[in-house]
Amino acid sequence: MTRWIVCAAAVWAAALVTIAGQGRRPIYAGTLDQHSAIDYRGTPPTDPVTRLRGELASGAVTLAFDGRLGFLRALLERLEVPVESQVLLFSKTGIQHPFTDPEHPRALYFNDRVIVGYIAGAPLIEMASHDAAQGVVFHTLRQDQAGPPQIDRPDRCLTCHLSANSLDVPGILVRSMFTDATGRTRPQLGSSLVDHRTPLDQRWGGWYVTGSHGAARHLGNAMVTDNMAPDAAVTDATLNRTMLDPRVDASAYPLAASDITALLVFDHQGRAINLLTRLGWEARIAAAESRLDLSSGELRDLVNETVDYLLFEDEVALPAPVQGVTGFARAFAERGPRDRRGRSLRELDLRTRLFRYRCSYMIYSPAFDALPAAARTAVYARMLQILSSRGDHEVMAILDDTRKGWR
Repeated sequence: MTRWIVCAAAVWAAALVTIAGQGRRPIYAGTLDQHSAIDYRGTPPTDPVTRLRGELASGAVTLAFDGRLGFLRALLERLEVPVESQVLLFSKTGIQHPFTDPEHPRALYFNDRVIVGYIAGAPLIEMASHDAAQGVVFHTLRQDQAGPPQIDRPDRCLTCHLSANSLDVPGILVRSMFTDATGRTRPQLGSSLVDHRTPLDQRWGGWYVTGSHGAARHLGNAMVTDNMAPDAAVTDATLNRTMLDPRVDASAYPLAASDITALLVFDHQGRAINLLTRLGWEARIAAAESRLDLSSGELRDLVNETVDYLLFEDEVALPAPVQGVTGFARAFAERGPRDRRGRSLRELDLRTRLFRYRCSYMIYSPAFDALPAAARTAVYARMLQILSSRGDHEVMAILDDTRKGWR
């Protein structure tokens, strides 16, 4: 295994790294608050958690407080986030890192628009919610049954979630990082971001992983004891675990699992969200400044990068078949549109690649629909070019039935 390891991820990770060769200019001065085409803090968002916040404030809905889990189950149900998506992170990262360790991992739950973070015994539930136009909006919900549930929108999350690592927009970070038995990270041993282009043996440091994956190796479940030999933390005992690490009090979580299939999908989704947000922002700002040109320069490059990612052009092959231990794969596949033959972009492969059809389900996201018309047209043209060149008639047929007007 390579000595320099691309480390495993967290949605609210504290450490920052630089993506080698990213080559992007930094975010425009004043874009968040001052540019009329963005105004991140000033424009009222319409993301799912903001809508729930309004419903709670008006008394239209409430959330039941359920013993040890607090508001978690009611929140997941209201936001339509499947509990089967649970993945567990034991590294001490994020705004509530003092509460996180291998005995008390941070649980993440997600759908294609919302990520919910929960730590047993921590005072807050954290939420990252994707707004169609504004990017990811961060919220917290206090775990307190003394009063009505109240959702806040703190700024401190942007300390990590607005940087080159999120493509200079408020976005998602997915990391892999060597971590010791106390949950402390060892960034000096290597750290990077993770997506579907990352080899499996470089993923999930600092995460628990349950599921089978044959002879394939990864960094999940491994805890470093020797800085001079970090790779030695990966052993047969850390691989192909179908049961959660016994040091975790499973009764403090809805599931006793950190499903490998959910982790694979989560790895893909984070960068897709950031790319769609970045493209939307760039196109809106360029249009507002009367310089929108998608045929050349940085905007053309961003369109190409976004489409290539959504069509899995650089996906790393799975070295062995993968199988999870929860109902996540089934629950995930059941969501989303199907074509006249019953095919869906959410169908998983898990033998040699993540999805059966090489086109991301994020093509159906509100953020994609919110792209300026010219940007969406440029995306469709690039998609048709790639799909035609690789003779991918199945994906084209699915899109014909489920994504009207794409060609």
